[in-house]
Amino acid sequence: MTHYHPSIETLTDYAAGALPLSHSLCVATHLEHCTECQQQVKKLEMLGAQLFEQNHMPPQELRHLKDQFFAKLEQQDTSADANQTAKIVEPIENNGYQIPKSLRQFVTKSYDDLTWMHLSPSFKIATLHNEEGGAQIALTRVKAGAHMPTHTHTGDEITLVLEGAFSDETGIYRQGDFISRDARHKHKPIVTKDAECICLTVLDAPIEFTGWFTRLLNPILRRYHPHTSL
Repeated sequence: MTHYHPSIETLTDYAAGALPLSHSLCVATHLEHCTECQQQVKKLEMLGAQLFEQNHMPPQELRHLKDQFFAKLEQQDTSADANQTAKIVEPIENNGYQIPKSLRQFVTKSYDDLTWMHLSPSFKIATLHNEEGGAQIALTRVKAGAHMPTHTHTGDEITLVLEGAFSDETGIYRQGDFISRDARHKHKPIVTKDAECICLTVLDAPIEFTGWFTRLLNPILRRYHPHTSL
């Protein structure tokens, strides 16, 4: 069961097809683990269809219809509906790991087959896709019990836990959890001791390591990020 989800605004944009492709990928991967958000997206798509059909209505009535729908959405017990109608997509298991369906265009066989860049003995990253002048889609992989260097964000970051679990100053995050960070956040993720942690990340701008030694890695991260390589 996932405990951290995309915001209702993010799900609304996803249902409307208004999210960037990189962000949509993270939401789609989360949906493979979360029946609750699957159900929310279905209802939002239904709302979009209603608004499309009612586009001749005055703007005030359209807003009222939307407000009524969201009020009902908040009141309903989504878990009961999800158990009845939503299904989790079965991922492919490979070398002990489950490759989500949404990532199979990038990970065709195994995480081990990707090109990993080692930033420390316990932390490495594999770039999946760079949007020209935009976001970077990548996987991060940290050994069990290790931590990622303390860092801040120079832009928005979305993290989706694929395998294992990690914690930081604000909580513990497990498989399927969707975490959003921005430039206000500074944290030091620590992986649980039972297994390594693999995460899908989308970075609108490179992270900045703040440690006296790890700062030396910042030029490398900037070099490989499309937002700063123009």
